[in-house]
Parts: sequence; structure tokens; C-alpha cells
Amino acid sequence: MAQIDVIGVNGGRKIDVELPEVNKNILHDVVTWQLASRRRGTASTKTRAQVSRGGKKMYSQKGTGNARHGDRSVPTFVGGGVAFGPKPRSYGYTLPRQVRQLGLAMALAARQDEGKLVAVDGFDLDGKTKNFIAWAGQNGMDGTEKVLLVTDDLAARRAARNIPWISVMAVAGVNVYDILRHDRLVIDAAALEMSDEDTQASSEEAGA
Repeated sequence: MAQIDVIGVNGGRKIDVELPEVNKNILHDVVTWQLASRRRGTASTKTRAQVSRGGKKMYSQKGTGNARHGDRSVPTFVGGGVAFGPKPRSYGYTLPRQVRQLGLAMALAARQDEGKLVAVDGFDLDGKTKNFIAWAGQNGMDGTEKVLLVTDDLAARRAARNIPWISVMAVAGVNVYDILRHDRLVIDAAALEMSDEDTQASSEEAGA
């Protein structure tokens, strides 16, 4: 059980969150699944039946002293079709929900172990960037680290979205890849409590 300090207007307390031991293999599986799902898969090539070439045989089968050839659409020639080339496809695949939830909990645990997890209950900001920078400086964020801000507070998101060293997203979009590629995670305390309930429910399902 990890105890996480809560800052902000309604802070000054600790919340208990059940975080698992970090397993790099599971984190790798989840990140690989995420990146595979993000691939557009739009690469496409033409086969010999699709290229704009005449279908006439290039020259006589015998007597020219050249190799035997048919039409110019074969992959041998420049401008011909591509053999076994890529076609539009989806690179996504299925990963069990319990593994995804466990990976998210482990990503949170990794940041907590490093002392880089900040829980906030009430930003009390007016949406101005300079005020968010002042708030960040008061809480140990000086721009030397990449920060991921996960909150449903619209004013806080609006204030931070133009700061180059801060990435902003809503709670519904939090994911393992973005947590791990940032040095520090700043997240709503309510989101941590909700993720703890999901992790416990997943564990109960796994043990059933």
C-alpha cells in the first residue's frame, strides 16, 4: 500500500493507493500494444495487375539474344508492380483488460517509487499560463523535467497547454506510454483513487 501526499486547495492529506510491484515485462507488453494500435497502417503498393503498363509481350521469345520476358508490369522492371508489398492493414491486436489495468498501475508505481508522482486536489487557477508556472515552481517543477499533467480541471489544462515542457491530457486519456515517457506525473487525486478501485476489482476478478 503506497501513501501519496496530496497537494492543492484541498490537499494536506495522504491517500492510500494499492500499487503493485513494477514488472518491466508487463510494461513492455502494454507499451508495445499501445504503439501498435496507434500505427496508421496506410502503406500501400501496387501489384503487377494494378500498375499502368501494357500487357503486350516485350519482344519475341527467341532470337533476340535477350532474356525471356513477358509484359513490362513484372516486378523486375522499374515502374512494374511490387511483389509481396505492403497493403493497408491494422496493426492493432487484443490485450486482456486485466493486463492493461495492471500495466497502468505499474506505471503509476514506477513514478511513485521515483518520487515523481504528484497528486493534486484543487488547482485553484484562473487559466493564465504565468500563474500555472508560478504554481509549478512552488511545487518543485522548474522546467528541467518533462511533466505530464492529467486533470479534468479545464482552467489548469488551459493554463498549461502552451508550456513546452508540459503535456496535458484529460483523466480519461491517461495511459502507460505517456506516463513512462515523461519524467514527472501530476494527476488529479480523484483519478488515483478511481484507478485504485479498478485495480482492486481486477485483482478480485483474477482471483475468482
